[in-house]
Amino acid sequence: MNEGDYDAVEVHHLEKRFGDFTAVNHISFQIAKGEVFGFLGPNGAGKSTTIKMLCGILSPTSGTGQVGGFDINRQQHSIKETIGYMSQKFSLYEDLTIEENIDFYSGIYRLGREKRKSRKEWIMKMTSLEDLRSNLTRTLSTGFKQRLAFGCAVIHEPQIVFLDEPTSGIDPIARKNFWNLIREMAASGVTIFVTTHYMNDANNCDRISLIYNGTIIAMGSPDELKKSMAKGDVSQVSLEDVFVSLIENYNVKADKSEAAKS
Repeated sequence: MNEGDYDAVEVHHLEKRFGDFTAVNHISFQIAKGEVFGFLGPNGAGKSTTIKMLCGILSPTSGTGQVGGFDINRQQHSIKETIGYMSQKFSLYEDLTIEENIDFYSGIYRLGREKRKSRKEWIMKMTSLEDLRSNLTRTLSTGFKQRLAFGCAVIHEPQIVFLDEPTSGIDPIARKNFWNLIREMAASGVTIFVTTHYMNDANNCDRISLIYNGTIIAMGSPDELKKSMAKGDVSQVSLEDVFVSLIENYNVKADKSEAAKS
């Protein structure tokens, strides 16, 4: 990948502190247009805090960056208007019908009449909910709720989409279907930034970054990370093996560093 391709998202030494606690510790990375970038780590690693800073929801304590050409410190409103964002917590209104939720988000993004109609039908087809559009959203299964939330997040056709733990709590078949949607969108040139702690999700990404205790401890394609650990056949190494090994090594080094200070 050429250096000039890295222009969808770029951050340098990004940090976020809450009092004495450092949630994100001077991380740096770049993401190309049309790339599916996975941001992996255990719960509490700093994934959601990072995505909220990139989406203009939280202000960084220090560091610089841009999303779609907009500065994350000074142009947060512009970022919010141009990206798609799907939060970890289901964000649609369960007491509205499926169609009413779509209409609501069409209004938020001020879509024109014809565009609103075409995007609504696209979401209905994508979610396979054409015949249930008048049903209350709370009646949907978790998998269909996630697909509907995804549709509403991209109703305005953003070129950069942030997905925070999008497959959490859904079954394997629904997860596979959801990833098919993500890959289709990326194939059209849309950049996807996805946080997850599922190793199967990581295999669907072009590149992945492992964050642990607020620090990026590895980055590369799934195969690159597997090769870094494999002594022979890469197929015999799983990403879970890689990540467990990386985290264990990180903890050993951290313990030695603390011991040296005392």
